[in-house]
Amino acid sequence: MLESYVRKRLLEKGILLMTHLVVGYPSLDGCREMVRAMVEAGVDLVELQIPFSEPVADGPVILRANHGALKTGITVRTCLEFAGGLASQFPIPFLVMTYYNIPFRFGLDNFARVLSEKGLYGVIVPDLPPEEAEHHVSAMRKEGLGAVFILSPETSVSRMARITETASGFVYCVARRGVTGARTRFSPEIVSYLARCRKVSPLPIAVGFGLRERADLNFLRGKADIAVIGTETIRAMEREGADGVRAFMRGLV
Repeated sequence: MLESYVRKRLLEKGILLMTHLVVGYPSLDGCREMVRAMVEAGVDLVELQIPFSEPVADGPVILRANHGALKTGITVRTCLEFAGGLASQFPIPFLVMTYYNIPFRFGLDNFARVLSEKGLYGVIVPDLPPEEAEHHVSAMRKEGLGAVFILSPETSVSRMARITETASGFVYCVARRGVTGARTRFSPEIVSYLARCRKVSPLPIAVGFGLRERADLNFLRGKADIAVIGTETIRAMEREGADGVRAFMRGLV
């Protein structure tokens, strides 16, 4: 379902835009208005992060958003209910991003079933290696959901092949080592890295970590299928609310 949407959408656009927000930050109503602004601006997919106390792949902006959402007392079930409401309200795919402890404690089969019931398209779990993902992947596949895994510039070609065999929907290629937020310098090394990813992966390729402006998306055209912008979206919201997000997104697409 997720892969077919991406491929169909790519027939209309050279590169897709996926955004990221933390459910409950600054509030559930604020998140809903951010999504409305994103959809109106032409965003193709949205990644909804379930707040977590130790989001190890995230930099200071998204870390602050996670902690801010947790301070409101938000729960995993509330996040899933909210995500389902968005999926029924807006005509684009929504994915969940979460750290593995959350679906593990929720129950992998139950987690996948709830995602499917809510009309979500899949899940990104950045701290789950493929060697430990058999139950997670089988639960997602049973429900027809995408199980997105991560590649990095340090990933060997043989390991890329192992990961892409496990994944479904698309693969998420981080543009550099480290956490989210810091600016990425796009270079010939990144071109070479994405070429390796493309050669190995039969799935569409998403690229994130450090994307900030239209020039970054233009750089990725022909090299990737989905550009992911998260930290800058939150910064735009913190500066000017949903109107700031709308203006920022319109400057990208």
